[in-house]
Amino acid sequence: MKRYAIGIDLGGTKILTALVDRFNGKVVHFVKKKTKNAKGSENIYNKMVESIRDLIGEIDIPANEIGSIGVGAAGQIDRENGILIAAPNLDCFDFNIKERIQDEFAIPVYVGNDVEIAALGEMKFGSAMNCDDFVCVFVGTGVGSSIVKGGKIIKGATGTAGEIGHMIVDVNGRPCNCGAHGCLEAYASRTAIEKRIEGALKKGRPSVISEYLESGKPITSGMIRKSIKRDDELVKQSVDEAADYLSAGLASIINLINPKLIILGGGLIEAVDYFYETTIKKAKTKCLPVPASKIEFKKALLGDYSGVIGAAFLEERDR
Repeated sequence: MKRYAIGIDLGGTKILTALVDRFNGKVVHFVKKKTKNAKGSENIYNKMVESIRDLIGEIDIPANEIGSIGVGAAGQIDRENGILIAAPNLDCFDFNIKERIQDEFAIPVYVGNDVEIAALGEMKFGSAMNCDDFVCVFVGTGVGSSIVKGGKIIKGATGTAGEIGHMIVDVNGRPCNCGAHGCLEAYASRTAIEKRIEGALKKGRPSVISEYLESGKPITSGMIRKSIKRDDELVKQSVDEAADYLSAGLASIINLINPKLIILGGGLIEAVDYFYETTIKKAKTKCLPVPASKIEFKKALLGDYSGVIGAAFLEERDR
């Protein structure tokens, strides 16, 4: 195994591309690019190529010392063929990442789900070290998860296991980007919180978050954190609603799978302690008493680097 690999975390708002030292899990160098205005397979492909070229151009390590490129994408994955089957938040469908990137750089490419790679990263060097039975849930643009049993990622019959964000929590509920209605993601993601706040502001409801808003730019996790610190009623209600739904989803996972540990990560979890703590408290009251007494919760230790570090080890997943 060559010492270095490139890990790419392809999310709903950004591409984080990093050179990772596989001997110690350290990020040597990284490049970050926004994807919010770069939707569609061709635009995303061009962004990925640009990111990899920029990264290689900014380091002193030659390309022939890089053993692989691992890509984690926010969506449903055909792992064997390296195809992003569907990523509604990126407007990507049937995008053959493996073939396109491998042809471009002549380096082996491995593809996984974005939360799958985060779980791999946390298992290698983060909050799940020495734990082989856990669920990793990341909350950001959407809500994604990965299930690990016996130290292995549970993929399911079609490779799409772990889609907690598309657990139905209201059969007649809000529309989701996946095309269904009432998905957890439509209630518990940062995007869902943003939509609720924006809707209330348009109706004239006051909120201190208005002081942080910039025209044409989204509500960020940082803005939500600042507003909660100022005890803003609208923002707290919006976050409470999201925590209520997310905790119900986690309680269902605890009852169904009975994991030892749940790791929570993503921008909203990292930035807003109130959301993290409220979600945990509610989840423990909603699941069965026995698993509630044993379940452990942790924040993702590697933060923004969970995905890129895990992606650098996707090669091992396929052995």
